[in-house]
Amino acid sequence: MSFIEQARWFGTTDTPETATRPGRVTLVGAGPGDPELLTLRAVKALRGARMVLYDHLVSKDVLRYVAEDADLIYVGKEASHHTLPQESIIDLMLRLARSGRSLVRLKGGDGFIFGRGGEEAMALAQAGIAFDVVPGITAAQAAGACAGIPLTHRDHACTLVFATGHLRAGRQVELDWPALARLNQTVVIYMGVGNLPVICSELQRHGLPGDTPAALVEQASLPSQRTVAGTLERLPALAREQRVRAPALIVIGSVVSLQPQLAAGMAQRALEHGLA
Repeated sequence: MSFIEQARWFGTTDTPETATRPGRVTLVGAGPGDPELLTLRAVKALRGARMVLYDHLVSKDVLRYVAEDADLIYVGKEASHHTLPQESIIDLMLRLARSGRSLVRLKGGDGFIFGRGGEEAMALAQAGIAFDVVPGITAAQAAGACAGIPLTHRDHACTLVFATGHLRAGRQVELDWPALARLNQTVVIYMGVGNLPVICSELQRHGLPGDTPAALVEQASLPSQRTVAGTLERLPALAREQRVRAPALIVIGSVVSLQPQLAAGMAQRALEHGLA
């Protein structure tokens, strides 16, 4: 069923916007993928939902918290393949709410951290539709905790910077390179695997040493998670050799040097408690 057909099925295309009282929208962060990392508030929202619009990075295990008779609409966006453009997702969400349907808008990670949740919240506010926001654990937190990379550490990083390496179509990667290339900080770049060579090259060109520890954390928090660690200079080659694929985060900074020891300690504990 196409999304136009779905909209008609749910009675949103032919219903006058003023015919019924608008429903309420709950913007929920689904976390990094592991359902055990959902917040209690997110679980409560999912269990009570009658309709859910969900994204590509929302795992099937998370969706199990939704009632079997609830309506699920997939509006996922993958690299170079968008089921619906963002503007159409917002339009569908508004139409559903205006038709009187209360719904959950479920997004991977935290919707307000590179999840375009701010755009959706603004659209709801401008339309006069009531909404709530349920924060989720963002991918950077999960990647650091699960891979054994503390994002801050008194001896290594007193500043933490999040950036996105994925920009709108037709634009180059134009980040604040001097700010990202500072020492004594941790930089986490979302959606940057496709532009990894450019990112690593620009950071070095703006003064960050090529031997700065750097890592890629793929599928953070999931059983398929893996970490590829090396240096800023070597990371693009390692990514090619190991065939790293999105979703993966880039973590840059001396905190990455702690990863082997911390990961070993975490693995040992998992073995002792039968978790591995």
